[in-house]
Amino acid sequence: MSHSYRRLLIKFSGEVLKGNQSFGIDASMLDHFCKAIKSIHKKGYELSLVIGGGNIFRGIQGAARGFDRVSGDYLGMLATVMNGIFLREYLHSHEIPARVLSGLSVPGVVEDFYPGSARQYLSEKQVLIFAGGTGNPYFTTDTAAALRAAEIQADIFVKATKVDGVYDSDPVENPGARLIPELSFSRYLQMNLKVLDGTAVSLSRDNNIPIAVLRFDSEKNSNIMEFLKGRKVGTLIGG
Repeated sequence: MSHSYRRLLIKFSGEVLKGNQSFGIDASMLDHFCKAIKSIHKKGYELSLVIGGGNIFRGIQGAARGFDRVSGDYLGMLATVMNGIFLREYLHSHEIPARVLSGLSVPGVVEDFYPGSARQYLSEKQVLIFAGGTGNPYFTTDTAAALRAAEIQADIFVKATKVDGVYDSDPVENPGARLIPELSFSRYLQMNLKVLDGTAVSLSRDNNIPIAVLRFDSEKNSNIMEFLKGRKVGTLIGG
């Protein structure tokens, strides 16, 4: 295990679960995902996860189609609860102890989130899945992840993405975009970059929790593991 990081929070997009489907959950991708999580967990890290709901419903997209923004955001939060339950059950099938803790109260379905209980579960080496966002509309899952990282006193917040890290411009639109290996919280905010929203970065800065932006390959999980071994991959935001 890395001596620098013991307690990790990793935020994944819900889209990682849909595979090549247009929406929903691809069982084979969920299986690959759980194997990747297991490879991290078995190294002894205290591990918590935040997963989006974009494979089922995104509140902002719903608003664009005429949904009330508040209603759309609550639907998005419920989508993360559904993903969390799927993920918990698959982790159990891989013999990994896991719990879903939700910021949005869904009695009889999942536990409510409480920081003290979460820290206790992590010390028992249970994998925690934080669902339901912050429990409030108008906040992204990035912000929910940064908030939970602060509440559980995480050593690092990992943002798992489809790209290799933070670039100085959009690599999809600009083939000459350059990867930035390291930058400060303030510099990230000044550059108005879009990999994470500004509220999430500000929360992490205020709580002195570094952010690693890393490519996630659900089949190999190479970049997250390489980063935890101390290799220079992705982008590290901090300081």
